[in-house]
Amino acid sequence: MPRVQPTRPQVEILVWLAVFLLLFCLSWFFHWHEGLDAFIEKHHDYPLDHALLALNMSGFLGLIYSALRIRDLSREVRRRLQAEKNVDWIACHDTLTELPNRRFLESVCAQSMSDQRAQETYAVFSIDLDGFKKINDLLGHDHGDAVLKAVAQRLSSLFPREHVFRLGGDEFVVLARRTGNPDLAALGNRIVSVIGKPFTFNGVAVDLGASVGFALYPENGDDLSQVIRHSDCAMYVAKKQGRDLVKPFVPSMQEELAKRIRVEADLRAAIRKAEIVPYYQPLVDLKTNKIIGFEALARWKTASGEFIPPNEFIPVAEEAGLIVELTDQLLRRACTDALSWPNELVLSFNLSPIQLSDRLLGLRILKILGDVGLPAHRVELEVTESAIIQDAVTARIVLDDLVNAGVRIALDDFGTGYSSLSQLSNYRFDKIKIDRSFVASFETNDKQDKVIKAIIALGAGLGVTITAEGIEEESQLQRLQDLGCDIGQGYLLGRPAPAEMLAADHVSARLSQRR
Repeated sequence: MPRVQPTRPQVEILVWLAVFLLLFCLSWFFHWHEGLDAFIEKHHDYPLDHALLALNMSGFLGLIYSALRIRDLSREVRRRLQAEKNVDWIACHDTLTELPNRRFLESVCAQSMSDQRAQETYAVFSIDLDGFKKINDLLGHDHGDAVLKAVAQRLSSLFPREHVFRLGGDEFVVLARRTGNPDLAALGNRIVSVIGKPFTFNGVAVDLGASVGFALYPENGDDLSQVIRHSDCAMYVAKKQGRDLVKPFVPSMQEELAKRIRVEADLRAAIRKAEIVPYYQPLVDLKTNKIIGFEALARWKTASGEFIPPNEFIPVAEEAGLIVELTDQLLRRACTDALSWPNELVLSFNLSPIQLSDRLLGLRILKILGDVGLPAHRVELEVTESAIIQDAVTARIVLDDLVNAGVRIALDDFGTGYSSLSQLSNYRFDKIKIDRSFVASFETNDKQDKVIKAIIALGAGLGVTITAEGIEEESQLQRLQDLGCDIGQGYLLGRPAPAEMLAADHVSARLSQRR
């Protein structure tokens, strides 16, 4: 047990008692009382007895006052010590969940480095909540705080004798001691299962998931802080691959994470410098062989002349929270370019799936159209089935606002989603786009051919325009025209090109010669 140091008031009381006992003993041994009585009797003409009585009473009152002051000082010292403890606790704990925070974790890592005793073996779990941002956006931060508290309680119950940390936002870390050879993947799945149990706040059901990565100490790193970084790396890989996944750390993940960090940094700089620009691919009416519009496709050309594929930087933009800024920038640029086109040409523009969970999306799009001066009926926004499924309520609000303003909506990648027919009945679409995976093989695959026939017939029955994308062969074009497909798009009809290289008349003429 550590030795407790006495406080100053306690020391002063002990000193006072020691002086009192010393004076008492001296008075008793030397008979000071008899001498004092004789002195007073000898000088009875003076009121010495009254002066001594007043002095004794003043001393007694002073003693009482001193005792009260010492008591007050003791209380003040206790309050100050408690306040210092509270400050230390607040500095090392998250005030919302009351879990240890990053500073506490850093102190644990530092202690593990300086501890000369036999090292403990740990499993480090990094946990990131799936769907938490949507809870904050749709239900408000009060519900978000309640969810974080509930998650903290669930993790603490699952690991009652281990350290559970909240590092900020929706990120948690569990530092679990290992004994024997535990099944860590199964433990990670228990974390996912516990967090994934339904939440209900004020009658509102909340759906939440978790991505979990784990690493071992000392197997996966020389020090604990390095192992934590590795578990975080594994968590990022799990989050990138889907929802409610558990991934162990493997060394190859470091290279992927380092690449992702570089791409994100470069992406931020590219957005800031407006280096990502729209290229335009023609949309051709297969009945008249005329271009009816262009689809804007994001293209990123680096300073070295290298093109970064959209399937690499778009997911990074979504994960890093850059997709809104990037989309607004590209849409504004595309609308400005479209002003120079003939009035009958349409601008087609893709929306990221995660953006349909943003209730303000419609307002931002309409503001851009108003700022640029492009009529709403000349804009066609492409959305995927998966985007609508993720948040059907918000998607309906956003799409209805846009449709009511005159914007056209196209259902992209038709047939590859979850519930195509239900989406057609629930939403107002102007166009259906047949996914390129069907077009690529429908000439040699009888089932694919029948699927395309059915989609074209469905569009005709619903009065919805059908577009086939990914047309790269003359035979594909001929077959789609014979089936009555409305619009075509693909390398055969025109490759994506920057605005200054568009040549609508040239492409149209080329197509006429081909026919």
